Amino acid sequence: MLRAARALGDELVVVLSNDAHNRKHNAVPARLRRRWMKQLGIADKIVIGRPNSFAASLRQERPDILVLGYDQRLPDSETEAAVRELGIKVVVMPWYPGKEESCGLRS
Repeated sequence: MLRAARALGDELVVVLSNDAHNRKHNAVPARLRRRWMKQLGIADKIVIGRPNSFAASLRQERPDILVLGYDQRLPDSETEAAVRELGIKVVVMPWYPGKEESCGLRS
């Protein structure tokens, strides 16, 4: 999915979920996930999202395109408003490669 996201633009910025949103008992800390992501060498920039607002992360990074996994959605109305305000295109990646009919492009 990261390679497909990278192909959509000139620069790939990955925003990892903040530990405040990752409450599972076996959750991997954001700093460790960031280290692993850096080792992949795909992203140009890797940031840990803001603990209180995904919209704030979008406003900080100002992407042209927001890529979500097949099972992800915008988390709240504040984020939906930020997407509209910033003119961000939202792309939902397919469940698996070759399943493009599940890949939606929204603006």
